[in-house]
Amino acid sequence: MYFNNILVVIDPENQKQAALERALHLIKQQNSSQPVTLTAFLSIYDLSYAVSVTHSSTEREEMITAIIEDKKVWLAECLKEYDLQNIQVKTTIIWESNEAEAIEKEIVKHHHDLVVKFTRQEDDFSSLIFTPTDWQLLRKSSCPILMVKNGDWQHQRRILVAVNVSDDEPYHDDFNKQLVGLSMSLAQSLDRGNIHLVSAYPTAPVGITLDLPEFSVPDYGNSIRGQHLINMKALRQHFAIDEDHTHVYEGLPEEVIPRVAQEIGAELVVLGTIGRTGLSAVLLGNTAEHVISHLNCNLLAIKPAKNISSET
Repeated sequence: MYFNNILVVIDPENQKQAALERALHLIKQQNSSQPVTLTAFLSIYDLSYAVSVTHSSTEREEMITAIIEDKKVWLAECLKEYDLQNIQVKTTIIWESNEAEAIEKEIVKHHHDLVVKFTRQEDDFSSLIFTPTDWQLLRKSSCPILMVKNGDWQHQRRILVAVNVSDDEPYHDDFNKQLVGLSMSLAQSLDRGNIHLVSAYPTAPVGITLDLPEFSVPDYGNSIRGQHLINMKALRQHFAIDEDHTHVYEGLPEEVIPRVAQEIGAELVVLGTIGRTGLSAVLLGNTAEHVISHLNCNLLAIKPAKNISSET
């Protein structure tokens, strides 16, 4: 899979643009035969200008226009620092209070196939810090989202794909194949890229032996693990992935996936974002969101293809 129409979200607080660097590395390494368009996108807003009562509406519009023009000059200077040869570069700067909505409108309008956005990391480097805009994008974006902590690949360039091999829902197998297929395509376009798969299976419910004395926790664990291993084997064989590149562990996904990513030195985690929506997501959160909060590497979040139906 090649990304040929990329939207890069510009960080207005930094001259160094990690998301732009990462997008440019990806474009160079995927070596697509098709022309690549990169849109540098910046959404700005200052409430004090929008609600000022000391200026007329015309004066406010003139001030906003002046701010946008200043940002255009600043962005042009930023772009001069990067090698943009053989890339069609566009710039879009808008005045919008909701950055996530502005980005999604831009995606829909111009049919972008990837959004690249910088996200910050805690001082102790234990996890990434996602802003409200990040969460809105991950929940609602209609195209893949690449969240980056820096602009460079690590030396090993390992890609860890989180899959669900539980057999809970019929769409899981199709979605797993979509995720792995995309990751395989991406890895093949990257020098020395290689794929690992990870899946977590649940522990026995706490206190179940009190309600069901005859229940065997070891037998339950072995049965669940065995089924996951069988399904994982079928998936890895479908893509000719080595057995030692597959990881099946007991535990919560938000614990297992970041741990494996750390152990193998993954530069990128590919994660499906099927999950709850609406009020239930606000109250309970998505499994994907819990995983994301514990990662310390770049993240590529993928929505299921339109031909894959799921309950959200």
